[in-house]
Amino acid sequence: MEPDAVDAITRQWARERPEMPLDSIGVVGRILRIAKLLMDERRRTLSTLDIDNATFDLLAALRRAGSPYRLSPTELTEWCLVSGGAITQRVTRAEQAGLVRTTRTDSGKRTLAVELTQRGHQTIEHGVETLIGREHDLVSHLSGEEREQLANLLRSLLAGITRP
Repeated sequence: MEPDAVDAITRQWARERPEMPLDSIGVVGRILRIAKLLMDERRRTLSTLDIDNATFDLLAALRRAGSPYRLSPTELTEWCLVSGGAITQRVTRAEQAGLVRTTRTDSGKRTLAVELTQRGHQTIEHGVETLIGREHDLVSHLSGEEREQLANLLRSLLAGITRP
C-alpha cells in the first residue's frame, strides 16, 4: 500500500523523538481521520434528508426499540449516549417538528415516554435506508471478510478503551 499522511506524521515524530513508542499513531491517527471523514459524510447525507444527526439519533433509537416505538427519557439517554438535558432538547425539537409525541405526568412537567409519530416513523425509515446505503458504499471496497475482521478489531479496541 502507498504511504499516507499518517505515515508521514509517524516518520516526522520518529525523526524528532526516536525514543518514543509511535506505533499507536498508525491506529489512532487513522481512526481519527476516518471518524472525521465519516461524520462529514453523515452530515452531508442527513442534510439531503433535511434532518440533523441529533434528531436522526433520537428517531433511530425509538425505531430500534421496536413497536410501539416508545422509550422513556432515561432509556433514550442510555441508548443515545448523551445527557438528560441533551435528550430534552432533542425531544423538544422533534416534537415541534411532529416527529415524536410525548406522554407527560398529570402536572405536565415530566415526560414519561417518547414515541414516534407516523411522520417520525416515515422519516426514520427513509433516513436509515439512505444512510446505511451510503455507509455501505463507503466500505464496499473492502471484502466481506475484511469488513468482518475490521469490525472485530475495532470491537476489541473499543472494549479495551472502555474497560474501567
